Amino acid sequence: MHKTIRPFTTAALTIALVFTLARASAAKSDRNMPNLVKEVRHELVMLPWYSVFDNLAFRVDPDGTVTLMGQVVRPTLKDDAERVVKKIPGVTRVINQIGALPLSPDDDRIRMAEFRAIYGDPALKRYALGAVPPIHIIVKNGHVDLVGVVATQMDKQIAGIRANSVPGAFSVSNDLTVEES
Repeated sequence: MHKTIRPFTTAALTIALVFTLARASAAKSDRNMPNLVKEVRHELVMLPWYSVFDNLAFRVDPDGTVTLMGQVVRPTLKDDAERVVKKIPGVTRVINQIGALPLSPDDDRIRMAEFRAIYGDPALKRYALGAVPPIHIIVKNGHVDLVGVVATQMDKQIAGIRANSVPGAFSVSNDLTVEES
C-alpha cells in the first residue's frame, strides 16, 4: 500500500515545486520589468542620431519581448534602435515596427519652420533645453504630428497654435500628453 501512495505523493510534490518555481520566476520577472523599461528608454534616448524630428516608442512584454514603434527621419536610426535594444540583458526578442519617414525637401523645410515656431515661443522655450526636447515634430508628406509630453494644458495649446501657424503644413495633429501633477 505504501508503494502506490509514494509515487503519487512524489508526483504531487514535483508538480507543486514546478508551480512554485514558475510563480517565483514570474514574480522575479515582474520585479525586473521596471528596470528593463528604464534600460530600454535609456538606450533609445542615447542613440546619437535621435532628434526632435523622430518619435521612438516601445512596449515591453513580461516574457522580455520589446516591440519598437514610431517614426524616424533617418532609416539607419531604425536599425540602430533594434541593435542596441537586442543587447540589453533580459530582452529575449525585438519586434521592430519603426517606420522610416519619406525623404522630402518640403518636409525638411516644414520641420525646421515648425521647430522655430514652437521652440521660439517664449512660453515653450524652456522645453528646448534638454538633449532631446520633449515635443517631437513628426512631418510626413506635409502633415505634422506633435508627440511627446508637456507640463500644462496651456503649453499643449500654445504648441498646437504655433504649429498651425507654419505655412505649407497641410494639417497639424496635436497628440501631446500633459504631465500628471
